Amino acid sequence: MTLTHRVREVVLTVRGPDGTPLTGRDVVVEQRRHEFGFGCIGFDFVGHEGSEADARLAEQWFDLFDTATLPFYWRYFEPEQGHPDTDRLLAAARWFVARGARVKGHTLMWHTLAPQWLLERGPDEVERLQRERITRDVGDFAGVVDTWDAINEVVIMPVFTAEENAITPLARARGRVETVRLAFETARAANPDATLLINDFDLSPAYEQLVEEVLEAGIRVDAIGLQTHMHQGYVGEEKTQRVLDRFARFGLPLHLTETTLVSGDLMPPHIEDLNDWVVDMWPSTAEGEQRQADEIVRHYRTLLAHPAVQSATYWGLTDAGAWLGAPAGLVRADGTPKPAYDALRDLVRGQWWHGPTTLRTDDAGRVRVTGWRGDYAVRAGAASGSFVVGTPDEVDVRLAP
Repeated sequence: MTLTHRVREVVLTVRGPDGTPLTGRDVVVEQRRHEFGFGCIGFDFVGHEGSEADARLAEQWFDLFDTATLPFYWRYFEPEQGHPDTDRLLAAARWFVARGARVKGHTLMWHTLAPQWLLERGPDEVERLQRERITRDVGDFAGVVDTWDAINEVVIMPVFTAEENAITPLARARGRVETVRLAFETARAANPDATLLINDFDLSPAYEQLVEEVLEAGIRVDAIGLQTHMHQGYVGEEKTQRVLDRFARFGLPLHLTETTLVSGDLMPPHIEDLNDWVVDMWPSTAEGEQRQADEIVRHYRTLLAHPAVQSATYWGLTDAGAWLGAPAGLVRADGTPKPAYDALRDLVRGQWWHGPTTLRTDDAGRVRVTGWRGDYAVRAGAASGSFVVGTPDEVDVRLAP
């Protein structure tokens, strides 16, 4: 399983603060962030960012991840019409950005967790309010949150019956493709520079067909989101590869938007809707933790080996408050890391990480750097600068004192 497409060589010319090439000098080159998005939800920090109680969890988060997904579920974000939770979410987003993380919003349009105050309103009124919501939030967060799951789980949206909501009747009236258009074109108008995803758990041919129809309708999609909640067991490398290949045919980046692997007993295979599984306790086990560690390494190696995959978001760092109460976190509820945390960190910050490395410049102030695509820092004494390993192949860096 080769990862050579994730690595690049650049010729780096290092210049001092006055612009003169630094010849015959030792420089320290160190990676700061991957180009690939190693993501995790940041729900735990909303309203608690920087608090002493969460300092340990934050340290674990930033020691492994660089891309945060924050919750914009409309029902909770705007429980009372006209009173969105903008300030709190914006503070959390800025907290992540200030620490070097990228931030994605999840999600702008979804039938589940739609506001109760939307009920009893007709499709035209619901559409107007949905457009207003998208325009407001994408605009308010522009420059801080510039990646969004524009719409979530459209395959099931028009036929969803698990709870009464106002979005399903709208999707039924407009049809799937026009519902997708509503979300994407409204968000695009609010922030033309945003990266917008379509996202779904249904990885069947029905989702492929929807993506095909959406693209044929002229709707611009920036990336395809694929959910992989594996509460019933790891699906394996071969099935994962087949799914990636099927969706890569559209020529768009693939984001593994929601990934989980449990470290306890597996959910029975006959459960069709994961939300139907209700247990009083779902503990992590020693055997399950070893299995989870092995599976997370296999899964991430498979994802990184596929050139179409641009990011992968793990759905929860800790077991505390995990979705469905599952032992799906990489950290136990008491804050101690599971073997899966250490195994993934060994990849992300170990085997797949560059530096710090000391290199000596030649007579023209150049060094060759072979490293994982991403953001780098270079230092020579007290002076420092930054550059990107990716494109182009030759980079000039002028250090600042």
